[in-house]
Amino acid sequence: MRDSAGGPRDTAAYEYALPDELVAREPAAQRDGSRLLAVGAGDATRDLTFADFPELLRAGDVLVVNETLVVRARLRAVRDGGGAAELLLLRPSAQAAFDPAARDWLALVRPGRKLRDGTRLRIGTAGVSVVGVLPDGPRIVRFDADVDVGRLLESHGEVPLPPYVLRPPRADGQAARDAMSDAARAARYQTVFARVPGSVAAPTASLHFTHAVLDTIRARGVIVAPLVLDVGMGTFRPLAGATVDDHVMHAERYAIPAQTAAAIAAAKGEGRRVIAAGTTVLRALEGAALGNGRVPAGEGETTLFVTPGFTFQVVDALLTNFHLPRSTLLVLVTAFAGYDRMRNAYRVAIEKRYRFFSFGDAMFVERA
Repeated sequence: MRDSAGGPRDTAAYEYALPDELVAREPAAQRDGSRLLAVGAGDATRDLTFADFPELLRAGDVLVVNETLVVRARLRAVRDGGGAAELLLLRPSAQAAFDPAARDWLALVRPGRKLRDGTRLRIGTAGVSVVGVLPDGPRIVRFDADVDVGRLLESHGEVPLPPYVLRPPRADGQAARDAMSDAARAARYQTVFARVPGSVAAPTASLHFTHAVLDTIRARGVIVAPLVLDVGMGTFRPLAGATVDDHVMHAERYAIPAQTAAAIAAAKGEGRRVIAAGTTVLRALEGAALGNGRVPAGEGETTLFVTPGFTFQVVDALLTNFHLPRSTLLVLVTAFAGYDRMRNAYRVAIEKRYRFFSFGDAMFVERA
């Protein structure tokens, strides 16, 4: 099934076969040493490295980056009566912005069947209770009044690395040895410009940037403009249902500074490109512009799910990683670049042994 713009709406259309060895379980040795697939018109592609990325930009372009910082939001707990549990704090339940002073939090939990309403947990000496179960699975958890959540996250929290970066067991049943420590991988799961705490997943397209690359970009006359989108369940929750229309996005908070809004307005007025460093930036900008096509300064929340037929009003080109099958991010990129064009780009990337997902390689594409 295709919509009027020619893009498929069946979830199955966003499936593809990926060899397991192409899943990047560790980052490249150097951030800007990742490979970069530049996707041109039709089937044209170019093989570059990320250090070449500035060459794809023009003087006057506005490159928008996401300054969000990934929180140490994964907490390992023990249930009263024994048994291990895990919490992933998504956001305070009563507000959109990250706030370590909040007591009530929206959280993903494991094991879900055993963490019912009223369950008590201990994280070190800190107490926390499940006080609500939402229809789609997350819990509302309440920390005891004497718990400093900020300090607890610093002392006991872990950066929530995606499960696919963990090494699978070896054939003999033993865990494979990692070339990089967990601490080193967690450090590489932050961008070099991460500044504002609030995300539970990294804006992965920006993991390739170095300060040297950013200096080269600015020297070419490109304006680098920041915003913040707190990456949460809305970004990484897999597609549900037989078609993309069955999926409901969770809200994610964004904040757009006045200088960024002004830089975008000037670029659009003068016919210069606005380039999104990642799908999180694209969602923030296009979500903010839904009303009248202009990007206002300020904070907001977006539930935008970009699907085939979406009318893009802000972003002209996109830097992005290669995304999971049947993911909302793959649908977004396909809607932006065109279905056949993206199918070809992914085919080329697999044939040329690009690395996929969060620690993988990157792609640059202009809007179809």
